[in-house]
Amino acid sequence: MMKSENLTSAHKAKDDVFFVDGMDCSEEVAAIERMLKPISGVFAVRAEIVPAKVVVSHDGQPTRAELTAAINEAGVTVRATGEEANRQWVRPGLVSASGLATGIGLLLQWIVLGGELLPDAAFLVAVLTGGTLVLPKALRSLRNFSLDINVLMVVAVTGAIAIGEIAEGAAVVFLFSLSELLESWSVGRARRAIQALLALTPDTAFVRRESSWVEVAAEEVRPGETILVKPGQKSALDGEVISGQSAMDQSPITGESIPVEKAVGDTVFAGAINGEGALDVRVTKAAGDTTVARIIKMVEEAQQQRAPAQRFVDTFAKIYTPAIMVLAILLAIVPPLFLGQPWDVWIYRALVMLVIACPCALVISTPVSVVSGLAAMARAGVLIKGGACLEALASLRALAVDKTGTITEGKPRVQEAIPWNDTSLVEIIRIAATLDVHSCHPLAQAVVAYASEQGIALDTATDFQSITGRGAKGSIGGHSYFVGNHRLAHELGVCKPELETKLTEIEASARSVVIVGHQPHGDCAGEVLGILAVGDSIRSEAREAIERIHAVGICKIVMLSGDNTRTAQAIAKQAGIDEAYGYLLPDQKIEKVRELAREHGGVGMIGDGVNDAPALAAATVGFAMGAGGTDTAIETADVALIKDDLLMVPKAVRTGRRTVGVIRFNIIFALSVKAVFLVLALLGDTSLWLAVLADTGATFLVVANALRLLRLTNQ
Repeated sequence: MMKSENLTSAHKAKDDVFFVDGMDCSEEVAAIERMLKPISGVFAVRAEIVPAKVVVSHDGQPTRAELTAAINEAGVTVRATGEEANRQWVRPGLVSASGLATGIGLLLQWIVLGGELLPDAAFLVAVLTGGTLVLPKALRSLRNFSLDINVLMVVAVTGAIAIGEIAEGAAVVFLFSLSELLESWSVGRARRAIQALLALTPDTAFVRRESSWVEVAAEEVRPGETILVKPGQKSALDGEVISGQSAMDQSPITGESIPVEKAVGDTVFAGAINGEGALDVRVTKAAGDTTVARIIKMVEEAQQQRAPAQRFVDTFAKIYTPAIMVLAILLAIVPPLFLGQPWDVWIYRALVMLVIACPCALVISTPVSVVSGLAAMARAGVLIKGGACLEALASLRALAVDKTGTITEGKPRVQEAIPWNDTSLVEIIRIAATLDVHSCHPLAQAVVAYASEQGIALDTATDFQSITGRGAKGSIGGHSYFVGNHRLAHELGVCKPELETKLTEIEASARSVVIVGHQPHGDCAGEVLGILAVGDSIRSEAREAIERIHAVGICKIVMLSGDNTRTAQAIAKQAGIDEAYGYLLPDQKIEKVRELAREHGGVGMIGDGVNDAPALAAATVGFAMGAGGTDTAIETADVALIKDDLLMVPKAVRTGRRTVGVIRFNIIFALSVKAVFLVLALLGDTSLWLAVLADTGATFLVVANALRLLRLTNQ
């Protein structure tokens, strides 16, 4: 019954999206969730720091105005959709004023001018200006019976002033507000790296309507219409060139540093910058379905997936902060009550411990690291679907690759037609193409293209039946024919020794065979009519890519192909692949992937076709060839290679490993700083301002370290 109710609620759920200013830390996220979740009708709240976005799922009962008011109550500000982030000078101005007043107070203390009155007045100004950024958040947390870092800072500063350490209270306020400002700046940099993707395509396009070019909004252009891409302009939509010739800079989408020549029939990406020639482009995808739109969508979805390290940090922080608070209270009261120690000394040490409880450096380092890695790879034309996938890349030790369209160009051509028995070549090609015209397999398309080139008219096939991993059958003119691979010939019992010898010879030359013949039926044993030898060129970068994949720590690479074993092994040898398996059906590819996983642990799979989708899903990380790959493969995979460049695979693996390395270093570094200052606090060998300075420094260092990942694609 409960399950049914949940399904009903989920079915009625409506998502409202809010863009906010001031959400730079996990504390703001927690505050937003506290304000929204009690509202009647709200099912779920997802607050994302880097895109500065809050998504509220509800049943339609709460109004947008109510939700906006609740979010604003959390201490952030909802801005209008499309409005630029608020860049007012208030926050940096208050931080600067607090720092200046603290500096003046210390200077007055040093020159002993005006006794304690003037320095204390300066320190009070510092507390008030810096505290303006902290106190409202602390009060909101207390009203919601929540303990966060803002409450801890207010308690620490109040305690310092109460025991006569106003100078240290001022230093704590200034350094903490400075830390928050630096945190906001660092998150903003990662945010801008993601938002830069949104500016890749123009908002309008010149479309041909009623024999004239009209400038309209890009989202109004429909697939099939023709747009004009002028010299120096960006293409607003994906399409195919139908007139003109030019070089286009595709680097914003695919990461290619050299402009790519475009002529009739070539693909154009939205966001690509045209060179000197005008191009007429037939639109193939609506504005919301372009490659750039898909990149943006995937990056946004990727940010919603929390990496394992991030989940660990979030859980740890929830336990760590309250535990330190309890420990600080015990430290303040136990020694004076039970050991006769002075109250002011132990209260001061407890306040230092409260400052150390700030988990900012620990919490912020992981999401900034993940987003920096995702953004760097997106700029290079590699879409990684989330932090979990990025971390999984670091665990890969084996890799499985498809052959056609992955290691090879995926554009096979009929290179030789061989008659068998007494059938003419024209008849053999006509039969093969008449059956293959119903198939989308690359080899079948090559046969159909060859028939078209030869000017051979096709017949009509009935009772067509596709045989997965083997070929096809059908009737033409009342006769039953088949077209398929070596395996199908064996299964039909038509592969004789002489034919076997010829097929072996063709396959040894790294070409695939397409066998055409009569199906066995009734008293007819069936016969082979002819053979088509189909060749596919190996990708130019394949061998270098395989070498680099080995170099980044992938110890075993295997090829999994539905083609014959000899051809697969010949291609694998040319590419430097360790092993090759042929005649594999989709379920057999899955089993091979699982075998690799059992043997090596993390295993990747690269493919481009519908038949690769199950193996992509079974792998630890699935890579889809994005430009030429099918939508099924791209949706199933964890990583999409927009440029179809195998050299991006080792770069993605290296990025995953470096990201995990940065995250681990940041976590260990942040925890080590905490541990050192906890010990120093217990021993009384540190001060409030030094503890805050250390925490601020740790936050700045881990964020700076994480932002280095934005430069990965330049290395």
